[in-house]
Amino acid sequence: MTTFDFSPLYRSAVGFDHLASLLDSVSTNERSASGYPPYNIELVEDDNYRITMAVAGFTDDDINIEVENNTLTVSSNKEVSKESAESNFLHRGIAERNFKRTFKLADHIKVTAASMENGLLHIELVREIPEAMKPRQIAINGKSSRLLKSA
Repeated sequence: MTTFDFSPLYRSAVGFDHLASLLDSVSTNERSASGYPPYNIELVEDDNYRITMAVAGFTDDDINIEVENNTLTVSSNKEVSKESAESNFLHRGIAERNFKRTFKLADHIKVTAASMENGLLHIELVREIPEAMKPRQIAINGKSSRLLKSA
């Protein structure tokens, strides 16, 4: 395993102490991930994102979506049906097995909606930056201040 030295970062940045542990957890998750179910993450428009997961064979009731401490968890605990248990498959390519996928969310990312269509689970996310955190112009010697427009 490759390790990285983050000490130069700590000398020039304030408040990023959790960065090393975050990067370490990401590399650990990638090594242990099974790749199921496959997913896409897309930027729909500025500050709007969508996670799409291929969940063929699952219903709305089979899937749990939970957000806690900036971590989005999508999981399933599907019970094996009688028909599936009694079937004698020659090939089983549609994997209806239980899964658990986690995504680390950046600060101010909110999950706004989830929908299922044609075997695809769509999770909508939006970045809502509080007004106090947006850039603003600071007045010098009483000159009027104005908000900066973000690019």
